[in-house]
Amino acid sequence: MKVTFLGTGTSQGVPPIGCTSDVCLSENPKDKRLRASIHIEWNGKSIVIDAGPDFRYQMIRGDINRIDALLFTHEHRDHTAGLDDIRPYNYLQNQNMQVYCHARVLEAFKSQYDYIFEDFKYPGIPLIDFHLINNYPFSIGELLIEPIEVLHYKLPVLGFRFDKFAYITDANFISETEIEKLQNLDVLVLNALRREAHISHFTLEQATQLALRIGAKHTYFTHMSHQIGFHDEVCAGLPNGIDLAYDGLELVIE
Repeated sequence: MKVTFLGTGTSQGVPPIGCTSDVCLSENPKDKRLRASIHIEWNGKSIVIDAGPDFRYQMIRGDINRIDALLFTHEHRDHTAGLDDIRPYNYLQNQNMQVYCHARVLEAFKSQYDYIFEDFKYPGIPLIDFHLINNYPFSIGELLIEPIEVLHYKLPVLGFRFDKFAYITDANFISETEIEKLQNLDVLVLNALRREAHISHFTLEQATQLALRIGAKHTYFTHMSHQIGFHDEVCAGLPNGIDLAYDGLELVIE
């Protein structure tokens, strides 16, 4: 399995245009983050999780020429605003995009992208086959994926486990039942917004303590705001086996 981080940032705490803070002006490319998204190549399948406002550029930058499945964690626009840009894949692959999401997310899409659902299919609109998922395992071809339900304040959000790899974003609470699903991982990806408390996201300290408890061989943090500080400085203060992810980071998981 090959995992590529397409984006590790968030719209929370995004600095305004012209920002002159130290992090904004950092020359380290690891401090430059697009909205959180990830690409997984697993047993011949190309899977992307979330399509936010940076989706089109992320696909170009990542040289992703095929998507077999697009999974959504939840309906917030920083994770869904790029859905319209699946159209080139409709053309190149000559088929509908296979989208997996919760029923609540589908209802949000009907509002956000009403033209997709019109009876008259205007030429060129996104063509999608929606597959409804919940907190039960589902398959993409022969690949079994296990959802992990977390809370983003009061909003249920889905993370996903792929064999020995799990990806969770936009969470500030994970129940004991769901933590049990995260045992015996080689790699865990977990959100860590910033150092200061937040109503709906884990802080750096909260994410670190949870990562230590889960005990994956390696944990990477994602969905980070510029308020978290410099990549290299933060990593230097984290326990062994825990690091900040960065855009373009590639992992090979046996």
